[in-house]
Amino acid sequence: MKEKILLGGYTKRVSKGVYSVILDTKSAQLSDLNEVATVQNPTYITIDEHNHLYTCAADGNGGGVAAFDFDGKTAKHINNVTSTGAPLCYVAVDEARQLVYGANYHLGEIRVYKIQLDGSLKLTDTVKHEGSGPRPEQNAAHVHYADLTPDGRLVTCDLGTDEVTVYDVIGEGKLNIVTIYRAEKGMGARHLTFHPNGKIAYLAGELNSTVEVLSYNEEKGRFARVQTITTLPESHEGFNGVAAIRISSDGKFLYVSNRGNDSLAIYQVSPLGTKLEIIGWVPTEGNIPRDFNFNKTEDFIIVAHQNSDNLTLFARDKSTGKLTLEQKDFYAPEATCVLPL
Repeated sequence: MKEKILLGGYTKRVSKGVYSVILDTKSAQLSDLNEVATVQNPTYITIDEHNHLYTCAADGNGGGVAAFDFDGKTAKHINNVTSTGAPLCYVAVDEARQLVYGANYHLGEIRVYKIQLDGSLKLTDTVKHEGSGPRPEQNAAHVHYADLTPDGRLVTCDLGTDEVTVYDVIGEGKLNIVTIYRAEKGMGARHLTFHPNGKIAYLAGELNSTVEVLSYNEEKGRFARVQTITTLPESHEGFNGVAAIRISSDGKFLYVSNRGNDSLAIYQVSPLGTKLEIIGWVPTEGNIPRDFNFNKTEDFIIVAHQNSDNLTLFARDKSTGKLTLEQKDFYAPEATCVLPL
């Protein structure tokens, strides 16, 4: 069976924008790198149920988001919504409300866009975070993630302030703050993923290389810490920055990418989701594994390396969570986002 995978990334060196690759699940090989859309710095991408592709983007006006029609092979540009400053670093679709959410790391902002009938985007709200943290990278607010909770609220992660903020989404795309969870100081809250039960979340700490296990109270929209666990082996020395965090759909295994250690940490998840136990670490066979993702059946994991311009393919044992290297040298320039179709 052949599956298509989309890749977003930087365009600082040789990349032109969004690419696609083919995963042959029978031969366990990646092939056919093709350019899908020419766009500046689409470092995170998402697609809606009407095949509109939304990407982080930059143009002559500054940074923001871009919208495309995607026919499965190439993407036709619809519009950009940009303003002075750097592009977004994360985008997510809210199908029920027909909204797109964006996180702006450099400006410390959350942006909300309304999807128009033709798939184009219109800015409806901007919320700016304030604050800082104890580390040099935390000189100001740096929103790194903005996506939905299982009960339909918006949750954001702020690397600069170590805060996870929950918002109600009002009307046609306005945000109203509900609660703020304060992570361990200096952890660098980067990304969040939920257990399938919707009651537990896992927060990736970029700066202190940990995962915080959080309980989530839907009635109050409130997080509370249950466990903190490292993402690194004891033998690691020097720099590390946690990047992506993903959980299998059966809720049994959690994976986290380490940039510096250049590995995936693999955890077994307890039946209720409240406890993580480390299984081990697998080298990703590249430099700076910025993102990774499962394929559609979750039999494979594809890792994208920002600096070494390669994808690595692992076969995944669904019963043990362990990974087996299948391919490590597939060329993909400056990739920072992996999106299976």
